[in-house]
Amino acid sequence: MFGRRSSPPTTPSADTSVPVTTATAQVAPAAAPPPKKAGRAGELDGRLQEIKQNVFNDLISTVDLAELAKLDHKSVREAIGEVVAEIINLRNLTISAAEQQLLITDICNDVLGLGPLEPLIARDDIADIMVNGPDKVYIECNGKIELTDVKFRDQQQLMNICQRIVSAVGRRVDEASPICDARLSDGSRVNVIAPPLALDGAALTIRKFKRDRLTLDKLMNYGSVSPAGAKLLQIIGHCRLNTVVSGGTGSGKTTLLNCLTQFIDKGERIITCEDAAELQLQQPHVVRLETRPPNLEGVGQVTMRDLVRNCLRMRPERIIVGEVRGPEAFDLLQAMNTGHDGSMGTIHANNPRECISRLENMIAMGGYTLPAKTVREQIAGSINVIIQAARLRDGSRKITHVTEIIGMEGEVVTLQDLFIYEIQGEDSSGRIVGRHKFTGLRPAFWDQVKYFGKERELADIMGDELD
Repeated sequence: MFGRRSSPPTTPSADTSVPVTTATAQVAPAAAPPPKKAGRAGELDGRLQEIKQNVFNDLISTVDLAELAKLDHKSVREAIGEVVAEIINLRNLTISAAEQQLLITDICNDVLGLGPLEPLIARDDIADIMVNGPDKVYIECNGKIELTDVKFRDQQQLMNICQRIVSAVGRRVDEASPICDARLSDGSRVNVIAPPLALDGAALTIRKFKRDRLTLDKLMNYGSVSPAGAKLLQIIGHCRLNTVVSGGTGSGKTTLLNCLTQFIDKGERIITCEDAAELQLQQPHVVRLETRPPNLEGVGQVTMRDLVRNCLRMRPERIIVGEVRGPEAFDLLQAMNTGHDGSMGTIHANNPRECISRLENMIAMGGYTLPAKTVREQIAGSINVIIQAARLRDGSRKITHVTEIIGMEGEVVTLQDLFIYEIQGEDSSGRIVGRHKFTGLRPAFWDQVKYFGKERELADIMGDELD
């Protein structure tokens, strides 16, 4: 993966049967890079970059990467630190202890991690990392997109990082298969699109997961939902209502779905189906399924529809689909309508009514030639609640609707809003000002809530409208 120096300077003698040579100089293990801003502060300057390249080439000639890969990260960092210190000593390089530590950390990131992206991965205030070729790296921070000074050495380094990510989950990205979805070890979602489809170099997009798992309490603190609205969502999750989380890209659908699953009873058997596994369920009885792309011969593909159909044979009590985007919508509706109450999924749509239309279109994608009324009856009989998430123009994320499907009127699916977000204006800094409120309508799922003994709690949060 990395080139070797044709004529390296004198370095510690290498024994290729072991990971690294015996080094006399001792260097403390490289610490994980601290969180920092998006600029180049704390990164290698031009002089250190040149030193790093020389030391890096010598390191590759000195160590056995195959053996090194068998060690845990802490041991690898210690070993690399020792060899780098020895190389610096033999080259008579003059650098400070802080610069040496920074050099070791940077080399470890190249060998083990995501190279120049590691400092961004370490920051918990970043929601998305968007790499548009080796020279342009953007981040989303606090709802705003900004360009960083982070750069890759060249296109090959970027492709090496992409390959390392996707190969960890048994996938590949190359000219024959230039589009790939994957995930990082922490569950962060990754999409790669490589040349020749990406004209300006590989495009790598990482949707980061926060280390601290978001809960409804935290969403309340962020203003995404009111305390009464959070209680309503808790009741919906607990009382086995079939739920679809709807929203646009980056609106927080997966986060909200994770929050809803916190209120599933620990004794229930849950099966999740995802393109790239990112849900973080805490219940003890969870089976996680993931789709698979075709192999080099174009066979072996396992689609979302295959997973949803198969999980019906696995005695599920709840089925959770990470994202409904195709013909599997029909199979999920069938499951919701045949005893798997409390099933959930997310869908891309801008409002609850559009969510219904999107489901109709997805069912049509499966080749079904059912009358429109029949499809809508299936939707109305399967889904209880649509929860709409939105990302507002100021970058904030809000739950804008909790909408109930109450049946059919003629050929139209009838909806009623139970809980909405009302925009009232904006403050002096341009932030949206609004409030969450109940509409005062009595839920049609009242009897199911009563069955689970939560009717008093629901009445309390909705106020006098139900009296």
